[in-house]
Amino acid sequence: MDFCRTSAGIRRNPKLKSEPNMYPTTLTHVSAPATACCRWSSSTHELTVASYPIPFPNCILLRDSKVESYSPKIKTMLEDRPCLVSRDYSTTREPDWAHITYPNKRPPDDEPNQEDAPARKSPKPDRLDSSSLIPAIGRDNSINCLLRCSRADYCSLSSLNTSFRNLIRSGELYRLRRLHGVIEHWIYFSCQLLEWEAFDPTRRRWLRLPRMDPNDCFPYADKESLAVGTNLLVFGRDLTSHAVYRYSLLTNEWSPGTSMLQPRCLFGSASLGSSAIVAGGCDSLGNVLRSAEIYDSETGFWRRLPDMNRARKMCSGVFMDGKFYVVGGVGMGSEILTCAEEFDLVTGVWRELPEMSPVRAHDEMLPVPVTSEAPPLVAVVGDELYAADYAAMEVRRYDKRRGVWGTVGGLPRGADSMFGWGLAFRACGEKLIVVGGPRNGSGDGFIEVNAWVPGEGPAQWEVLGRRRSGSFVYNCAVMGC
Repeated sequence: MDFCRTSAGIRRNPKLKSEPNMYPTTLTHVSAPATACCRWSSSTHELTVASYPIPFPNCILLRDSKVESYSPKIKTMLEDRPCLVSRDYSTTREPDWAHITYPNKRPPDDEPNQEDAPARKSPKPDRLDSSSLIPAIGRDNSINCLLRCSRADYCSLSSLNTSFRNLIRSGELYRLRRLHGVIEHWIYFSCQLLEWEAFDPTRRRWLRLPRMDPNDCFPYADKESLAVGTNLLVFGRDLTSHAVYRYSLLTNEWSPGTSMLQPRCLFGSASLGSSAIVAGGCDSLGNVLRSAEIYDSETGFWRRLPDMNRARKMCSGVFMDGKFYVVGGVGMGSEILTCAEEFDLVTGVWRELPEMSPVRAHDEMLPVPVTSEAPPLVAVVGDELYAADYAAMEVRRYDKRRGVWGTVGGLPRGADSMFGWGLAFRACGEKLIVVGGPRNGSGDGFIEVNAWVPGEGPAQWEVLGRRRSGSFVYNCAVMGC
């Protein structure tokens, strides 16, 4: 039976003979991105259409009295755009309600019907209940679905409507992800003065961040970075003092950040969820510090912590077993510190741990000043502490029970560095990653992201990504959210 569009929807062609036993088996010329509901009236032989904002996930097609199952994606690709009918109905009787697609524009007014006009009007997106997100399943179920989406998809999802955009930009979705243990780790690094890139190790995609726009002095100062919550903090100096710039994952923008209570450089740091701790370093006068501070990324405030037992700079920080550790560094009078300090977040007490810093390897033929070496390259995976020895090209693991370091494998080939500078050794979820690459005299080279899941066997590195770069890695941080 042929059908034609009217202002009231789709109705049977009046030229055809009306017979009570003639029911439609194929509907054609129906297309739209939104799903609609239609009702067949046996008395008037009309099929009226009312739009519905949410697509129905599973439908079947009526075609020549046969039931065929299709996925929604395949149905939209069909040339004749047949009627989509609820799976709850069979072909043995005519269903009262069916679900079809409705065009996103007004049909021709060949036979206007004012009585049925309200049924075909679709609600404006702005009038939808913003608290529901996906009205058909409710707000709670909507959020549960969004929690398990990749954060790489949030940019597209935020463009669907205002409700999605507000939920993502508010940071509430990332807070709920942390509560449910849904965390993705991305690697952020800089190989140019004001340029940062992100690498998604799951989809193996490179993404370029907006260019920083600081003052004239900041680009040429030594910088340190720290990822905490949904923020990337970059520390440096401007003309007269220390400066902090903050990149927000929620807004994809750079802005001035909140300075520490005691600004510093060459400090050890690590983050856990929405909090981060910095310890040690030196102030603008070159004094080596014992102080430590904790940062709350949700409020943007710093809070003072108790001082460490020893002043140290050029140290490294990690979280392990729920505690914060400051490893190695240089103390007063350029003293090399082989000890570490443990901070208990519950008791607020620092404890010194001897010989916990990995041994620095020196080439006897070419002595290296202590201050020329990079801070210890350490990372924690599975509450186990690992270190990269750039000189011996080895990876070592710390035995917490015995208090000694042991070699577990080698670094990936081509992981070049300048006394440890230009080589990033980080934890990325359950993986250890090494970001760096070989260089030649002309400055030509490439950046590689290598990953290894530590186990009982030797290190087996996998190249996750590789791209050309004219410089080495200045800064690197891993954001988990």
